[in-house]
Amino acid sequence: MAVSPESVIKDLKNGKYAPVYFLQGEEPYFIDTISDFIEKNCLNESEKGFNQTILYGKDVNISTIMQNARKFPMFSDKQVVVIKEAQEISDLGKEAGDKLLDAYIQNPLASTVLVFCHKYKTVDGRKAIGKSLEKHTVFVNSKKLYDNKIPEWVEGYFADKGFKVNPRAAGMISEYIGNNLSRIANEIDKLLINLKEKVVIDEALVEKYVGISKEYNVFELQNTLIKRDVLKANRILKYFEADPKSNPAIPIIVTLFNFYMKVLMIHASEDKSEGGLAKLLGVNPFFVKDYIAAAKSYPPQKVINIIHYIRQADLMLKGVDNVSVGEGDILKELVFKILH
Repeated sequence: MAVSPESVIKDLKNGKYAPVYFLQGEEPYFIDTISDFIEKNCLNESEKGFNQTILYGKDVNISTIMQNARKFPMFSDKQVVVIKEAQEISDLGKEAGDKLLDAYIQNPLASTVLVFCHKYKTVDGRKAIGKSLEKHTVFVNSKKLYDNKIPEWVEGYFADKGFKVNPRAAGMISEYIGNNLSRIANEIDKLLINLKEKVVIDEALVEKYVGISKEYNVFELQNTLIKRDVLKANRILKYFEADPKSNPAIPIIVTLFNFYMKVLMIHASEDKSEGGLAKLLGVNPFFVKDYIAAAKSYPPQKVINIIHYIRQADLMLKGVDNVSVGEGDILKELVFKILH
């Protein structure tokens, strides 16, 4: 049975190491976090030279991996064998290779910590080897987080580092960086390096150290649309147009689409309480007032029209029925339609 990355990391921090880890899935961040922790912490520096082996899937087959896994450690209680890019192992998923792997994981060497980093793909859970891996290894299925879960993850990451972050600052980070957890973690780490004392992370710190403009970002564009502030919306669009590399249109479109879909959900909901709406939308209660304000500003039919306009803009950005209109002009037209 698959276990959560968080539970595996908790066990590792408590010094609990298993004989075999099979880490797979679309989200590389959790795979890297677990494998990096094992590489850095399972053995001390003097033990690593003799007892830590890093292999790459494209260079090895299952037989070679098993030969390394069955070695006994030298001058240590354990050895670590990590298979990077395990999805490239030539005979994984083939009968001969699967038999060798299955025989080992059912009776692994207790002194070996064997780690498979199988990124961006998953083994077929219907096949015998898939079922055996789930049963006999620490099996992690690392899934991409939904966009609405990113702010919560950001808050958790800060908490693990001993810091608190206010919800709007967490929202700024998630909106600006997207769902690339590795990049988010790197940006947060850079921010924390600059702090000399424990403080609550707010928008000003995010703006200063992550390079997000507090006044000109998609989060603020969203707020101007709620308030129907035409002048400020146009200022933000000009800022985006002047620096399209830092402000690509597609993520902006996705953010607006997700926002107005939630506004539509509010219109359809019978429970209009802030707590009920927060649960329905899957957002921090801090942000519910923004969605409620938008629902008051935009009646249901207008929201439906806006979602249609956003879909049209998305198609144009992807080149459908568009040969010459630039990103900036597409965004300007979209915002004009939303506000008028």
